[in-house]
Amino acid sequence: MAEIIDGGGKKKHGGKPQAKKHSTRVDMTPMVDLGFLLLTFFILTTTFNKPQAMEISMPVKDEDIPIDERTKVPAEYTMNLLLTDNDEIYWYMGMIDPNRPMPTLTRTNYSKDGMRKLLIEKNRKIYEQIEAWKRDVENRRMTRDEFDEKKKGLREENKRTSLIVLIKPDKTARYKNIVDALDEMAICNIGSYALLEANEYEVLMMADAEKGS
Repeated sequence: MAEIIDGGGKKKHGGKPQAKKHSTRVDMTPMVDLGFLLLTFFILTTTFNKPQAMEISMPVKDEDIPIDERTKVPAEYTMNLLLTDNDEIYWYMGMIDPNRPMPTLTRTNYSKDGMRKLLIEKNRKIYEQIEAWKRDVENRRMTRDEFDEKKKGLREENKRTSLIVLIKPDKTARYKNIVDALDEMAICNIGSYALLEANEYEVLMMADAEKGS
């Protein structure tokens, strides 16, 4: 709101009146109210980011199964991801047997043509089926509950032959590397994975691979 303050008129020497001068002052009080109204509007209409949780499948404890049998995984479907420094990853398939030759390590990275491409290739059948169902959900040809049920059934049918990923960071790996690796599990539709420590054999294997590079 603008207020006009009349400065009044004075007569000059000789009796001729001087023109009135007007001064203008802007009252900012209504602007404060407008600022609070705008702030309230933006707060009420802003969509806040919803917290997201990563789905992790945990093993079911069965007292009838011996402890040694509970922890066994099929070696031919097991991928080991060894996270190390410089944002590098070494991987190999199978399990280490000290009485046999050590497996060969292959180097990769966190790019879409690195770990992601590798995981999709090793898990292509399940990956493509789940991605097709995701498109059905987006196009409203399938409900979210139906999708979850189908995905659960697919993984149950292929639990003996589906890819199992063991994520093993060493002491030089960054926290970000672990988070990125876990994100790739969700992106690539990996149903079974675990976060473990790299064992002594794997540490030696990575050291030898670094020397040879």
